[in-house]
Amino acid sequence: MDTLLEKFAKLGCDTAPGQEGRQKAVELELRGEPLEGVAVDFSHGDVDAFPPIPGSLSDFVRGVEKTGARQAYTEYRGGACARRDLAGKLSAFTGAAIDPEENLILTPGTQGALFLAVGANMVAGDKVAIVEPDYFANRKMVEFFGGQLVPIPMDYEGTAEAGGSGLDLEALEQAFRDGVKLFLFSNPNNPTGVIYSSEEIRRIAALAKEYGAAVIVDELYSRQVFDGRTYTHLCAQADRPDNLVTILGPSKTESLSGYRLGTAFGTAAAIERMEKLQAIVSLRAPGYCQAVFASWFAEPEGWVERRVAEHQAIRDSLLAKLRSCLGVTVRTTEAGSYLFPKLPPLAVSTADFIRILRRHAQATVTPGTEFGPQFTQHFRMNFSQDRQAAEAAVERILTMVERYRI
Repeated sequence: MDTLLEKFAKLGCDTAPGQEGRQKAVELELRGEPLEGVAVDFSHGDVDAFPPIPGSLSDFVRGVEKTGARQAYTEYRGGACARRDLAGKLSAFTGAAIDPEENLILTPGTQGALFLAVGANMVAGDKVAIVEPDYFANRKMVEFFGGQLVPIPMDYEGTAEAGGSGLDLEALEQAFRDGVKLFLFSNPNNPTGVIYSSEEIRRIAALAKEYGAAVIVDELYSRQVFDGRTYTHLCAQADRPDNLVTILGPSKTESLSGYRLGTAFGTAAAIERMEKLQAIVSLRAPGYCQAVFASWFAEPEGWVERRVAEHQAIRDSLLAKLRSCLGVTVRTTEAGSYLFPKLPPLAVSTADFIRILRRHAQATVTPGTEFGPQFTQHFRMNFSQDRQAAEAAVERILTMVERYRI
């Protein structure tokens, strides 16, 4: 069993936004002169480049001025009016039947929803399947709650032409046979941006139901889908797990991250457990901010379509630049705001190269090893940025690749 120090050492946040200034300085030999330019932090999106939904601030002010204390201290699972409104919107979007009283909880961000969902669906010693690569917090949360990690490989590069995520469904079924009680994954996948095919979603749902496993699916970027691709919601499958939690929120595509709003919906018993956990962690989603949910799925006509098109244009530009560099490979992002490039062999470790980028090329990226220990040549970048600044930053990254190429 881990000691307290070991347990929290696994929750390292060195790669989080704003943490680089707190890290111990590492002396690195720089080849050539530092590169000047506007600093770009690709570890998260830029809400100045992509402002929030019009009217969201007015909704927040209304929450403060018109509802006051009543809004500040809603039920632990969120205000009843907001839940009724959201249940209808989310049902229409996903095709799932959502009872606002039984099946829905409002949370402090989708990160809060993820923590509650994991904590409410496992106990110490449980086997929990995660995908590699996938969102780095999944691994950390399972380990924090004392679970046994069972990685499921995803050959996302090998299925680029055929479509689908490349998830090893045979390995997933074997994991269920071996006693995995919970499967946790993101769709679209973070960090690769691939979408699970309809057949993959159908199989995941059927396997989980057959073996009695719980499923948590993070669908944070499911509104930001490119190239007219099809997105399939697991919660809308006729043959779905008996214990299923779906996570959605307005923080990314809609740029409402600062309000810390998320939702989770699913099996009534799981939502009840999540509410009990929320009652001793954060009490509720930020009270006044819950009023901002009114703008979600109620954007001005064409607003979401324009936002998706703007991101697709940035994606295309950055993909072209990355692929122009010999040895750099990257799969086309199908949804979301992430690219997951693989670097050619370099004269320094990828970890040191990423430090060099931050300090000498004004570009911050997330190490690939955050998404699986084997991704030592990868990094993740969020391209929800000012397009001109992002393009210039990628050019600086590629200049550094040429300087350190073996």
